Amino acid sequence: MTVDRQRPIESRETADPLGRAMLAFQRGAPGRLRYRDGADTQDGRVEEFYFEPPKEWDDDWVALLSRLADREPTLDIGCGAGQHALWWQERDVDVTAIDASPGAVAAASERGVENPLEMDMFDLAFDRDRFGAVLCVGTQLGLGGSLAGISDLLAEFARVTDGGALAVVDNYDPTRLDDDFFGYRPDPRPGIAHRCFHFEFEREATDGDGSSDREIGPTLHFLLCSPDRLAEATIGTPWEVRSVHRDDGAYYRAVLDKRDSKPEA
Repeated sequence: MTVDRQRPIESRETADPLGRAMLAFQRGAPGRLRYRDGADTQDGRVEEFYFEPPKEWDDDWVALLSRLADREPTLDIGCGAGQHALWWQERDVDVTAIDASPGAVAAASERGVENPLEMDMFDLAFDRDRFGAVLCVGTQLGLGGSLAGISDLLAEFARVTDGGALAVVDNYDPTRLDDDFFGYRPDPRPGIAHRCFHFEFEREATDGDGSSDREIGPTLHFLLCSPDRLAEATIGTPWEVRSVHRDDGAYYRAVLDKRDSKPEA
């Protein structure tokens, strides 16, 4: 009989199921990562999201990474297992990789990322004007939870970047989403919605008794906003939306630059 050994509920705030999943995959002993929203689950797709080789990246994405490299030093926020930091390192770009997850930082380090740091993006421990570019993808900006919260995050990004800085962020546009989008929560405001779920990571226990370990993370709340709403969130910050890059669905990436920076030729 398989017995689940689940961490107690009070440990959820410090649990790291996503980081554990990355580290386990890196070490060749992957378990199963799930998104969970009530009774609904979705596969975490660790290899696809965090270990995809650059040859699989689309041309538009490579072009955006190259634009950030041109503004080095670059800050990779929420670096995960380090795939983008490694790509920059191979091209001698000055990059600093950070992640709030200790498991992700360990995985990135084992893959060869130079000195990745465990750090909260809401409280960046860097001097002013340290960087010329910021990458913050994986819809992490939505963890601001509100337009005001996103504005606060952008202000923090502005504090650690110079006057000519460039940033790339991403999100899902609610105006292009259906109600069956995983974790979807509606909002009466146009161009605004929410997404809530938590991560669960499960793998066979190392003691070999047939039991399994399961780690459950805290509930995550993401604000989903259209590009127009993102532009609203930049008001009062030094950033403005320079361009928006969409896929065929609701997902988009936005390029931001400082209002006091020179227009690109």
